[in-house]
Amino acid sequence: MRLLVPAAIMLIAVPASAQRTGGWEGLWRNAADSVRIKVARCGRGLCGTVTQASAKARADAAAGGTDQLVGTQLFHDFREGEDGLWYGQVYVPDIGQTFDGTIEQVDRNTIVGTGCLFANFGCKSQTWRRVR
Repeated sequence: MRLLVPAAIMLIAVPASAQRTGGWEGLWRNAADSVRIKVARCGRGLCGTVTQASAKARADAAAGGTDQLVGTQLFHDFREGEDGLWYGQVYVPDIGQTFDGTIEQVDRNTIVGTGCLFANFGCKSQTWRRVR
């Protein structure tokens, strides 16, 4: 019985969204496994930085003006909204531009990032799977 009380206190202290999803900090890969990012705390939010990229992904980024893809932040300053979505900036290295975006954690091992050119126009989504 004594062990259950500290465990219950720990659950109460953890935000509901973290209890529900398990958080999205960690290592993630895109569907083609051509890019891997590490999501970690930065400033007051979360950022996703490229840790590994295929030769094709690096070439596509270079064609868009991003000479060094590994080390580039694709997600910047994401903060959780009241609706459970995360809001921040998405950098698209293939075209060298940054857009407002959202990230939704579908489950512990899946996130979907969405960015739009303008006011929900020209939107694209990308699914990322947890590596660890």
